[in-house]
Amino acid sequence: MFTGIVEELGEVTAVENLGDSSRFRLRGPVVTEGAQHGDSIAVNGVCLTVVEHEGDEFTADVMAETLKRSSLGALTVGSRVNLERPTAVGARLGGHIVQGHVDGTGTVLERRPSDNWELVTVSLPAELSRYVVDKGSITVDGISLTVVEAGPDRFTVSLIPTTLALTTLGIKQPGDPVNLEVDVIAKYVERLLAGQGATR
Repeated sequence: MFTGIVEELGEVTAVENLGDSSRFRLRGPVVTEGAQHGDSIAVNGVCLTVVEHEGDEFTADVMAETLKRSSLGALTVGSRVNLERPTAVGARLGGHIVQGHVDGTGTVLERRPSDNWELVTVSLPAELSRYVVDKGSITVDGISLTVVEAGPDRFTVSLIPTTLALTTLGIKQPGDPVNLEVDVIAKYVERLLAGQGATR
């Protein structure tokens, strides 16, 4: 489990196309400290497994399904990525519960800068809109954010200078894809309520 608090802005150093999958090598001095084979690291919000680890770099395999459902397939050598290790038991939950299981992708539609923050609008797949509410939580490229305003096909988030400086949302431009993970609690509540309706 992750919390959506990005630990560092890493970089893709190699991409190998394996036909029905891809192997990525990524640089991240913070997240690779003490990393072992089989550990999990979230890359732009996608939970990946460490296959190899050497120095400040690690490799991870990405299956075709993940490439199709996330924006990882658009990554190239030099791409910057948000990196986060799983949260430790007993640690502070700084963001919200994030599984690293991307629900879909959106596109940055607009950026509106202000003196001390920036309002960013992101497109929202119709099938995910029911899980996104004003002042609720959403994960964008692995970043835990509070929704300012939710619409049927888009939502807005307000980004503080720290988020702009330390994550990919500081460099994403209109037209760029982003990974989205909605609040898992909302999905469980929906399933439970649907089950109750079926038994009446």
